[in-house]
Amino acid sequence: MSDLPQPQPSLPQPESRPDPASRPATLPPPPAPPSKLSRTANGIVVWFARHWLAIFNTAWAIYVIMPFMAPIFMHLGLPWPAQLIYTIYSGFCHQLPGHSYFLFGPSLAPPASDLVAHGMTTSTNLFEQRAFIGNEEIGWKVALCERDVAIYAAVFVTGLLFALVRDRLRPLPFKIYVLFLIPIGIDGFTQLFGWRESNWWLRTVTGVLFGFASVWLAYPYVEDAMLDVIDDEMVRRQQMDGMAAPPQ
Repeated sequence: MSDLPQPQPSLPQPESRPDPASRPATLPPPPAPPSKLSRTANGIVVWFARHWLAIFNTAWAIYVIMPFMAPIFMHLGLPWPAQLIYTIYSGFCHQLPGHSYFLFGPSLAPPASDLVAHGMTTSTNLFEQRAFIGNEEIGWKVALCERDVAIYAAVFVTGLLFALVRDRLRPLPFKIYVLFLIPIGIDGFTQLFGWRESNWWLRTVTGVLFGFASVWLAYPYVEDAMLDVIDDEMVRRQQMDGMAAPPQ
């Protein structure tokens, strides 16, 4: 009896699991359609991306034209809107009379001696000097200084020109951009430290160079970024349309 084989204890068999391939395929639920607010926001973003250059050019045009409205209002006897413009632009420009244009007077850029003779303070306090906006004898001050007028007018005009070459113009190399900054840096800092006095045509030329180069540097990058926004939105819409389409 002892030579007979002993029965082996039975081991528990693992539970059989269903083959994943045999499970019925389940499709994910279709995505919820975007809300009205989301569609509106996306539409605004795409609209801005398509029309950014026109928006920029319009904004710069308004910005550079409004300072000339201040002396026009003063000449027409409307001081309230003129003072509002002077006040708004005082936060963006020093508005010093000796560095500004004057309309409806004998000279577009009167010298300091004429300004003093017609009422500008002789004080070295710049805040007292900038308060002088002119009068009927000397003319009325433009609310932006000569250099700022040149900069923003150049930005506006260069923006118009950019519309003609936006599909093929590459950004200005930064090293070249720095070269455009040298004239305005020399003219501005030598005047600031009292080493010399600039004049209206130097401020105009250096301002135009700066504004022109800044647009050439920045706008091609903005154009590429806006095209990416449009492309990404178009891809997203195609994906949403494909996921929402019923299976064939």
